[in-house]
Amino acid sequence: MNKNFHPFMLERELGTWEHQVEYNLSESGVHPMSTAELLGNDSNLIEGLLAVELNYPQTNGSLELRESIAATYPGAKASDVIATTGAAQANFTSILTTLDPGDEIVVMVPNYMQIWGIAKNLGLEVKTFPLKEELGWGFDIEEFRSVVSKDTKLIAVCNPNNPTGHIMTAEECMAVINAAAEVGAWILSDEVYAGAEHTTDVFTPTLWGQYDRILAIGSMSKAYALPGLRLGWVVSNPETAEAIWARQDYITICPSILANKLAAYALSPDIRVQIIKRTREYARRGFSNLQRWVEEHSDILSVIQPGAAAISFVHYNREINSSELVNRMIRDQQTFVVPGDHFGLDHYLRISYGLSDDYVNEGLRRVYETIVS
Repeated sequence: MNKNFHPFMLERELGTWEHQVEYNLSESGVHPMSTAELLGNDSNLIEGLLAVELNYPQTNGSLELRESIAATYPGAKASDVIATTGAAQANFTSILTTLDPGDEIVVMVPNYMQIWGIAKNLGLEVKTFPLKEELGWGFDIEEFRSVVSKDTKLIAVCNPNNPTGHIMTAEECMAVINAAAEVGAWILSDEVYAGAEHTTDVFTPTLWGQYDRILAIGSMSKAYALPGLRLGWVVSNPETAEAIWARQDYITICPSILANKLAAYALSPDIRVQIIKRTREYARRGFSNLQRWVEEHSDILSVIQPGAAAISFVHYNREINSSELVNRMIRDQQTFVVPGDHFGLDHYLRISYGLSDDYVNEGLRRVYETIVS
């Protein structure tokens, strides 16, 4: 057994507690859609799905699905896309494909720390650049440039960001692209929260198409509210998609046939518009609700409005470690949020609000009770 293995603590704790507590405010998407809500009353569609043979689909994703995904990226084609078992597998096989042990990777933090953990476990040299609360969770461009070196082989960003919801500015995007181009590095752009914007109905621009070495990661889990499909993707170029597919053959082979069918339907133009509208309503109403709670307790709590997503990174002004605080919350209040420790920042909590107000408000009451107890 590899004693140097770095467990993915965020996902391990989610897997342990999310179904065990009364109030789970740890999820990072909005309230999931049911199959009935997705399909509506279209009897022909339902009958067609019931008739689907539960066989293997084309293992890089059905043509229908890959065309549907490509249609959401300006200028992309089906051959640029590979469908994966969730964005988690997309991240993993992208790193396996583009990097070798000992290569240097530069990772945005805080971030969904899967990339950081993968890099450590695969023997990569990991460097980081920080998002800063005093910059509205943006980053210092000069500081970022100083981290990227001639040895950097990949820069990993999360845009919109998990856990802060920050949407990179045009200047930040260009800084990442220019730095990568200067040294010939890949950019892995985790874009799973695009579509959950708070103050605009414009999708967060993808980095795909702005540089020739982009791995744009997407998923049905967050903005599309269909996490149970376990359907993600990478958009890059035909050669890279083929190479990622070759790694996927060893790991998951393919997403399920039903995930292919349902995701293609959800991404069809008319249905996609409805889903994104639903997600933004949940995210916008939910943040307003959470913001009221923070303002009521402004002597202890503070938060910066996210640009997108249904999570916020809430700062609390108490001298208690965030993991210890959450463990106490689970034990005493049957409530679970994600400690800032899991993102490398203590005294923060990642709190979900893309659920019903009544449910969230009772969870928030219990969070506050734990903080002040």
